[in-house]
Amino acid sequence: MAMKNAESLFSDMHLDILKEIGSMGTAHAATALSKMINKKVTMPVPNVSWLDFQNVANFVGGPENVIVGILVSLSGNIQGMMMQLMDIDAAHNLAELVIGTPPPAEEDKYQFGEMERSVIEEVGNIMLSSYLTSLAGLTNSQIKPSIPYMCVDMANAILSVPASEFGKMADKMLFIESQIAVEDVKTSGCFVMVPNLHSFYRIIRALGVE
Repeated sequence: MAMKNAESLFSDMHLDILKEIGSMGTAHAATALSKMINKKVTMPVPNVSWLDFQNVANFVGGPENVIVGILVSLSGNIQGMMMQLMDIDAAHNLAELVIGTPPPAEEDKYQFGEMERSVIEEVGNIMLSSYLTSLAGLTNSQIKPSIPYMCVDMANAILSVPASEFGKMADKMLFIESQIAVEDVKTSGCFVMVPNLHSFYRIIRALGVE
């Protein structure tokens, strides 16, 4: 049974359950982020779907658009990789909200200082951990994320990491489209998860897929 047709294994009901994971993760992330920055944070219920690797790039400005990626590898009962993807301006906005750094000049916007990187990685860690905690609870699994790693590159380069590692098993990834509103400032981005084959079937068994 190949994972190539992963999306065909999921009915609307199963995607609704995955959406609930996203909803729970979003609620936890909003609470944790609000405590971190001492500001009101709201996050609408995300859209959840299975997308082709190449189609994910379209949601972040196209394959050649330079974006920020926060990557964690997953070990434990669920193994694979999860990433948060956001555009450059959204990343700078988050850093500004947390530590008050002014937005950079246009010619410097692809540069991030050490403190900015640290803040963005920590925010990414909070967000990713919130989703993974929800998934672990649903599947009765232990999921151990690695230390988050931030990279700045073209979307197709960042997405080539999971594609090269897991592309032989699957051409799909779980896609969670998200929005974050901190007081009056809104940013958008997405999360993608690519479990390995064993972990994929653990997830679908937990969802009741025969």
